[in-house]
Amino acid sequence: MKLYYSPGACSQAVHIVLEECGLPYRIEKVDLVSGATESGKALADINPKKAVPVLELDDGAHLTEGPVIAQFVADSAGRLDLMPAGGSRQRYRVMEWQNFLTSEVHKAYTPLFKPQVDAASKTFFRKTLRSRYAWIEDQLAGKTHLTGDAFTAADAYLFVTASWAPMVDVDLSGLANLDAFVHRVRQRPAVRRVLAAEGLLGSQ
Repeated sequence: MKLYYSPGACSQAVHIVLEECGLPYRIEKVDLVSGATESGKALADINPKKAVPVLELDDGAHLTEGPVIAQFVADSAGRLDLMPAGGSRQRYRVMEWQNFLTSEVHKAYTPLFKPQVDAASKTFFRKTLRSRYAWIEDQLAGKTHLTGDAFTAADAYLFVTASWAPMVDVDLSGLANLDAFVHRVRQRPAVRRVLAAEGLLGSQ
């Protein structure tokens, strides 16, 4: 399999899941500004949505959307810790978190990375994200990860979105549970290997 990624982007969550699973895979960097991959392909030809992550399967087919790719990878590896068994309540809890992070956290960052968005709008989204993370802070109370003791695909996603906060001045101060969570995840061997592979080990 091949993962098309951009360093530090949401594709990093899938990259972490791939590394945790130990399946054979390759990575190819994408320049999201030019829309070109490391080998000179056009991202639009690989994914008409012009976004990462994209997972190229062994038969050449492409799978998109990070939470879906994470489910596919964990299921392929039989990693019930990362993605619990189909039909189980535990799986729906992980999927619940994946959906929340996609719709309520990840997308709220989008305006903050766009220079054409005005300051008042950016202030609104920063406050929105602060409130989302404050809620997550409460959910982490007494737990090491989002759904309990086990590290799941949703934890990889939260780790990545939290790493964006200092880039766009989202205030995470005083959120001790979240801070401890991010520190724990960053120390995972698979996560450190991913950060090194993406050239970010010293910046996150």
